[in-house]
Amino acid sequence: MKLAIFGAGMIVKDFLTMISDVPNVHLKAILGVAADVPTMSELAQKYNIPKIYTNLDACLTDPEIDTVYIGLPNFLHYSYAKQSLYAGKNVIVEKPFVLTQDQGKELAQIAEDKDLIVVEAANNQYLNNFKQIKEDLPKLGQLKIIDCNYSQFSHRYDAFKKGRILPAFDPQKGGGALMDLNIYNIHFVTGLLGAPEKVHYYANVARGIDTSGMLILEYSGIKVVCTGAKDCAAPVRTTIEGENGNIQIMGPVNILEKFDETVSGKTKKIDQRIHQHRMFQEFVAFTKMIDTHDTEEAKKRMAHSLVVLGVVDAALKDAGIKLG
Repeated sequence: MKLAIFGAGMIVKDFLTMISDVPNVHLKAILGVAADVPTMSELAQKYNIPKIYTNLDACLTDPEIDTVYIGLPNFLHYSYAKQSLYAGKNVIVEKPFVLTQDQGKELAQIAEDKDLIVVEAANNQYLNNFKQIKEDLPKLGQLKIIDCNYSQFSHRYDAFKKGRILPAFDPQKGGGALMDLNIYNIHFVTGLLGAPEKVHYYANVARGIDTSGMLILEYSGIKVVCTGAKDCAAPVRTTIEGENGNIQIMGPVNILEKFDETVSGKTKKIDQRIHQHRMFQEFVAFTKMIDTHDTEEAKKRMAHSLVVLGVVDAALKDAGIKLG
């Protein structure tokens, strides 16, 4: 995989600490705006990235690049992914994939028409601990309750209250608690159970954006609560409860360091990680998909992302929130 990185923010900096551990990834370029050049220069030097671009067209016409990783703000994902696909590049997009299911379907169709791969970096779907939880669910018997809480006070919230609207709280830029923290919970739950039968979103809304909220997903015989908050904080944890036992995860489901599994009164601690960084396994999978041109696996992963976006569409509509 010959990769160009789009962005120079926190997620890209985190990604770069890990990517050298992934076999067969060759960093070819980094793209950002003119104001990012000092940061991009530092990153390029530190991680041996040979080219720096501030012009998208110039980057996309570079023949040494076959794939782009989009680590830009949420509202830019769709347009940059679309242009990259039309330029003949495979595309990896950070979560949330795009802002609506219709946008996601359009990108999936373009990728199919052009015989390219487009995937969302929904990392928890690739983690060994997630796969183990999915495998172990039948041990819990009939599931009854899933409760996910990802609440983390944002250092941008005080500015927001004073009227300074940064991207994390800007509805025009795809901000809000649902699209930031709660999206991990949605990926986790739908990755286990598929699409819900009903969706309700009870959000705390200010200036047109959800600063926190409780997402209720209903399945046959199972009730799910996904809480995401950027205006307050609490212990981050997830519980899955069934008639025969439960699973408890302390910490975010996008990291999933370990979990406790209790069945018939007996508890064991489980940790199947193969790497300390949460993004490692997804990029191993992406590299394999792209190097072997496994479009069927990519379509399978995209089907999951579209389920997530269907939940997002329904939740935002229920709460009366419009993004973009």
